[in-house]
Amino acid sequence: MDAEMEDAGRQTEIEWDGGGGGADAVLGLAGGGASVSLCYHQAFGPHDDLVLLEAADDLLPDLLQGRVIVRGRPDEEAVLCTPSATYAMKFVGTSNSMFLIPPGEPSAKCLRPDNTSGNADVVAATIKLAPGSIELVRVAPRLDKLKSLLRERPYILDEDIGDGLQHKKGLYTWQDLCKLIQASDGELLDALNTLSAVEIDGFWRTVDASSVNTVLDMILHNTVLHDWPLNAIPENDVLSVMESDGFTHKIVTHCLNRLGTKVEQEARNFWSLDEKRVCLQFARRALGAGKMKLTNFMDKWKRSIPSGMCPDLQMLEGEVLCEKLGAETWVHAFSVTNLPLAPAERFAALFSERPKWEWKDLQHYIRDLHVPGVSSEGLLIKYTRRTQPNAEAEPIFTAR
Repeated sequence: MDAEMEDAGRQTEIEWDGGGGGADAVLGLAGGGASVSLCYHQAFGPHDDLVLLEAADDLLPDLLQGRVIVRGRPDEEAVLCTPSATYAMKFVGTSNSMFLIPPGEPSAKCLRPDNTSGNADVVAATIKLAPGSIELVRVAPRLDKLKSLLRERPYILDEDIGDGLQHKKGLYTWQDLCKLIQASDGELLDALNTLSAVEIDGFWRTVDASSVNTVLDMILHNTVLHDWPLNAIPENDVLSVMESDGFTHKIVTHCLNRLGTKVEQEARNFWSLDEKRVCLQFARRALGAGKMKLTNFMDKWKRSIPSGMCPDLQMLEGEVLCEKLGAETWVHAFSVTNLPLAPAERFAALFSERPKWEWKDLQHYIRDLHVPGVSSEGLLIKYTRRTQPNAEAEPIFTAR
């Protein structure tokens, strides 16, 4: 059989117009032993540009209407992306012979295995023997590279990018990110929003933490100066005042959106600062110098936040870790936003920080992990060992 296909494959120099296979006759076969005659198309050969793709019914509209794209660099495993989802592409071989039969009326001439011309009884001609197909498996978008790219050049107040390509190093447009990141457009945009990125002069960037602190301080200063309630800061007024202080509308609006919520009252737009987000920003600032005694941290934190806001350690779940050292409790920054998004790397980072985790702490560092088809319990079974001396004791998780 292999030798026969090699003989037929020598005909690949014959130009193929994409048809001439008689596939309709095969599709019309009824059950009960119905059959058709089959021969080799004159252009039979490897045809490496033809690959079988197995897809679920819900993917067909995107595939048939050209709303899919394959993404990945030469050194990466390719993924297929729809507008809203990412799929791994895995080649699955088969031991059965799968003949590809093109559409259209069968060619006037086709070949028998003995390389002789076929007769009028032949109603289908195969163009290729497929060794397998590509299987699509829904996967989480691969976004760790996005975090790395955005860290290259965070936006700093009053910066001057300059002209020329050398000044654009470390800056990425939407088109650049689409080429570099293996994620659907929808997933990529969601990730940019989650990472508090903003498009500035055509480039997607995060804003330097010290710059966010400066903008926040000025907003709070103006709320006191102009007697604006923290839950009803007039948008036009605050943008105008901040612009007169040298801050652009784009950055001020970005920081307001990052730290609050826009509300509409009596046909006017206002901003309501979110207590938890504002307190978290000041907590990060307080812990910038490193580990602190919990009592000292709480005192420093309370003194720094705006009047009327009440700090609570529960606001910092997934942002700080507390540990008992002797008679003192110490606290240090350990943010979930700085951890890898891939489950294996995430758990490796967690167990590098602590060899043992109680569930009350661990849950805040894995709740953002989303792997299609796998629950949080499934991730825990795969990457951790659970020990529990008795039913009343708090379970302890260690690396598997």
